[in-house]
Amino acid sequence: MQLIVIPKDYGPIESHGGDPVQPYSATVEQAMVTFFSSLREKDQRRYAAVEAEKLGHGGIEYLSSLLGCDPKTIRQGQADLKELPPVPPERCRKKGADENT
Repeated sequence: MQLIVIPKDYGPIESHGGDPVQPYSATVEQAMVTFFSSLREKDQRRYAAVEAEKLGHGGIEYLSSLLGCDPKTIRQGQADLKELPPVPPERCRKKGADENT
């Protein structure tokens, strides 16, 4: 089952402070929804958390409406990201993963 959200169905999303979050364009929103739908649940949480962080205050509410997920899911994604082990910038793959080339 695929969730299809049409961003134009939503009006401006208000943050708790009452100031509207600056939304992304409809094209970007549609791409975000499509990408979000293609991810596994754990990755959906983390992706939504990263996007909410970029938006700042009110981002969780905006994204939960846009992506059709619960705000608690995004907060869980934020907690997940804090628990990730550090990845050294010079090495993204495990040592020995491609020694034969």
